[in-house]
Amino acid sequence: VQLQASGGGLVQAGGSLRLSCAASERPLSRYTTGWFRQAPGKEREFVAAIRWSGGNTYYGDSVKGRFTISRDNAKNTVYLQMNSLKPEDTAVYYCAAGTPILSSLRLETAYHSWGQGTLVTVSS
Repeated sequence: VQLQASGGGLVQAGGSLRLSCAASERPLSRYTTGWFRQAPGKEREFVAAIRWSGGNTYYGDSVKGRFTISRDNAKNTVYLQMNSLKPEDTAVYYCAAGTPILSSLRLETAYHSWGQGTLVTVSS
């Protein structure tokens, strides 16, 4: 499956952005889709995931309660709604698809398809 991430940009602290991850070739509903982010000088970090079966959602501790992941099967797109953004949310955000088992869905190695990344910058 090919993924295209979009929606990044510059926003002030406290603001909101919605990222999109559009898929082609195969339906995202067959995969678990995750969002990861990488800030300058830091390792890639798990942000959120939505499972292919049941649509259960999972979040990293740093974004829980502020970010929401969702999927629109008709548009073959997964979204990441980001509210109450903080300067520390500044990073390149990547979407990824795979079939990880539950215990592995926070690991980037569990995903086999990656989008190109979209930059989110939160100013203070």
